[in-house]
Amino acid sequence: MCLRTIPDATSRGNLQLACSAVSSASLGVCRQDILPRSGKSNRTSQFWPQLVWSRSRSPSTSVDGCHSCRLDKSFLAPKWNNMTPQLQQFRVALTADFYEETGQTKYRDIGLSLVENNSRISVDKFLDHRPEIEPDQLTGVNGVIVLTPRVSARSLNQCHDLLAVGRFGVGFDTVDVPACTAADVMLFITAGAVDRPVAEATVGWMLALTHHMRAKDLLIREGRWNDRSLYMGCELRERTLGVIGFGGIGRCLVKLLSGFGMNTPLVYDPFTPSSIIEDYGAKPVTLNELLAQSDFASIHCPLNQQTQNLIGVRELALMKSTSYLINTARGGIVDEDALFDALAENRIAGAALDCFVGEPLNSPSRFSRFENVLLAPHCIAWTDELFRDNGRSAFQGMIDLASGHRPRAIVNPEVLQRSGFVEKWKRLMDPR
Repeated sequence: MCLRTIPDATSRGNLQLACSAVSSASLGVCRQDILPRSGKSNRTSQFWPQLVWSRSRSPSTSVDGCHSCRLDKSFLAPKWNNMTPQLQQFRVALTADFYEETGQTKYRDIGLSLVENNSRISVDKFLDHRPEIEPDQLTGVNGVIVLTPRVSARSLNQCHDLLAVGRFGVGFDTVDVPACTAADVMLFITAGAVDRPVAEATVGWMLALTHHMRAKDLLIREGRWNDRSLYMGCELRERTLGVIGFGGIGRCLVKLLSGFGMNTPLVYDPFTPSSIIEDYGAKPVTLNELLAQSDFASIHCPLNQQTQNLIGVRELALMKSTSYLINTARGGIVDEDALFDALAENRIAGAALDCFVGEPLNSPSRFSRFENVLLAPHCIAWTDELFRDNGRSAFQGMIDLASGHRPRAIVNPEVLQRSGFVEKWKRLMDPR
């Protein structure tokens, strides 16, 4: 690895950069298969936005049973992709929340190994963390990989060199997508990388809820051995899972639970064909049917205008008193006031919440009063493997762009038709 120093755009100091190289071979990961298996969109989705995929002709199967796809090398940039690129570096910046104040990464592996020897890609980091990316942080940056900061229209003001925002994860509710398109900036996500860890975490929470693991742990910590008969649990066997949103995470969840002896899973996803749901051994149903029949209602859809407060007073009233609500998706999909009342009145058996309205929470959540509620600060699925795979997927997208290839999981494919984006991409490929 060669190291060099590049002046910071704000003249507040120099940063040591690692110049890197890797082949542009595609990274096979589980895909958040929002599109039908034919590879064609069945309709324009306002509920679960369609993504653009570069897909192999013969999808393979990963170790956890989820479908995977590889970069289709015929899915390239416009005609000028055949030219020989000059050696201008493609500058990728990571938001500061990936790093400690010492400059070391907070996480064991964020995919940097994928670009360690690539002289075409240089890697930089923001000097400081800000809740919203500021225009000065993007000066001279060609691609930015974003962990938690918001990306707004103001963020993209005057970002003449920025070609792409790579969201470290699958959610993009913190990114102003129309503003990206208007600024000739592509947005892509790391689809597939989160499927297995979120599905595993969901299974863990299902077991913890039904076996009262939190309460039983406290019995020992508080010297209440004789109270153990008050916390009889139940098994997953013969229970019914309801999945709200059947992308990659929902599909992996159904696969993981296939050996637990549960009933046929129920799925609500108005934009996934029934045939695909049935291929996974699940039954497509309406939201009302799912809530009324499930023992676990697990949310795996994105947050948008159509899913805001999707689970409210009326929906919670449909649930059985013995059922559990699990939200590992986004705060705002569940009406928190309605959920609090349902729990306080014992109208449902419990809940597990990984995400909240108004994140980050800097004071104890009001839900902490309930012993039948499990809570996490939007990190229940954070694992070394998740960060590694998210990072590899994000860097692969940047490598693809720097090589004239179209990355996977583009959120705003319409940007590819904009002359401003095409000219910017062309200029970065061949600065002559």
